[in-house]
Amino acid sequence: MIRETIVTTRSLAGEPHIAPMGASVIEGGYLLQPFRPSRTLENLAATRIAVVNFTDDVRIFAGCVVGRKMQVDIEKASRLDCPRLAAALAHDEITVERVEDDPQRPRFFCKTYHREGHTPFLGMNRAKAAVLEAAVLVSRLSMLPDEKVDAEMAYLAIAVEKTAGPEELEAWGWMKEAIAEHRRKRAS
Repeated sequence: MIRETIVTTRSLAGEPHIAPMGASVIEGGYLLQPFRPSRTLENLAATRIAVVNFTDDVRIFAGCVVGRKMQVDIEKASRLDCPRLAAALAHDEITVERVEDDPQRPRFFCKTYHREGHTPFLGMNRAKAAVLEAAVLVSRLSMLPDEKVDAEMAYLAIAVEKTAGPEELEAWGWMKEAIAEHRRKRAS
């Protein structure tokens, strides 16, 4: 099972980094597979700690994918010297137990060191799931044909139109802008 999360790490100098990532659930923790090159990969290799944050604020996922600079409050995790999302519903502090190198996506096998809940999860929203799926599409625009992207976005738009609140509408707009910008750049 893969959980869509926000992974927070820090550099050896203490600089925080926030990245969306599918965290594969394994016995006792998670398997993280960041792409090369990435700051998440560098930070995991250097510090061997991270925080897997559970949030339903899809603007964080969308903002990271499209490179939108937005204010995301962080604070120190409870047990490890690593940042976490201040507004996370819950978080797992993890330590790297083993690494399998790979030229494209090294595999970091991580153990859950500490788990903490903060805010109750108040239910599902189809628009949140749609924005998350759109963010995955946007992250792969250079690999997907326009027809597939357009068909997927049209289908996802149904959930957004029916169930979105202001945050989901804002993030959905960022996804549409990113697709249009990608196509403008490609055409020029």
